[in-house]
Amino acid sequence: MKNLLVADDDPNIRALVRFVMTREGYQVHEAQDGAVAVGVMQQTSIDLAIIDVMMPKMDGLELCEYIREHYDIPIVMLTSKDQLSDKEQAYLRGTDDYVTKPFEPEELLFRIKALFRRYTRASSDIIRLNRITIDRKNVEVSDGQSVLLLPMREFELLAQLAQYPGRLFSREELIRLVWGADFEGDDRTVDVHIKRLRQRFANYVDDFSIQTVRGIGYKVEVRGK
Repeated sequence: MKNLLVADDDPNIRALVRFVMTREGYQVHEAQDGAVAVGVMQQTSIDLAIIDVMMPKMDGLELCEYIREHYDIPIVMLTSKDQLSDKEQAYLRGTDDYVTKPFEPEELLFRIKALFRRYTRASSDIIRLNRITIDRKNVEVSDGQSVLLLPMREFELLAQLAQYPGRLFSREELIRLVWGADFEGDDRTVDVHIKRLRQRFANYVDDFSIQTVRGIGYKVEVRGK
C-alpha cells in the first residue's frame, strides 16, 4: 500500500482527497501546514506528496524545496494560485505536477497514477528512449549497435532527465543533482551541456528530444509516448 501525504490547511480539501485516495487503496496521511508535513515525513515513508501553496508556518514552496532536498518522491501542487508566474515558481522549486482549485478529484487521481508509473520506470538502472539505452550501472549509452561515449557530466545530465520523461527540471535543480550542492559555477553550465547533448543525439530526434521550457529549465520527451 502506497502512502500519500496531503498537506493543506483546509480540512475540507484534505477530507475530499482522503476519501478519493483511500477508495483507491492508498493510505493517506494529513498535515495542516508545512511544518507538520515535515514531521509526518520524518516518521512515515511517504511515496507521494500533495501540497497546497498557501499554508501557515511553512508554505508549499518551502515544503517542496525541503522534499526535493531530502526525498526522491513525486510532488503535486494542489492550489488556488493559477497565474503562470505561480506555476513557474512551483516548477522551479521542484514540483512534478500542478493542479488548480477547484479541481476534479478523478483528474487528481489520474495524475497521481501517471506520476507513480513514471517514477516506477525510473527506478531501474536501465533507461530506454526508444533506440537509445542508458545503462546507469555501467555508465554506458548505446543505440543497439554501438556504444556512444559521453563525458561523465553529460552522461549524468542525460540520465537524470531521461529517468523522469516529461518532468520539468529547473537549471538550479539540475546543478544540484548533477554537479552537487557545492558547485560554484554559473547555472548556464547546464545550457552548454544541453547544447552538446543535442548535437551528439541529432540523429536520434525520432527517438527523443530535450525540450527547453523558457525561463525555467529542461525536460526529455520520448517520441511515441
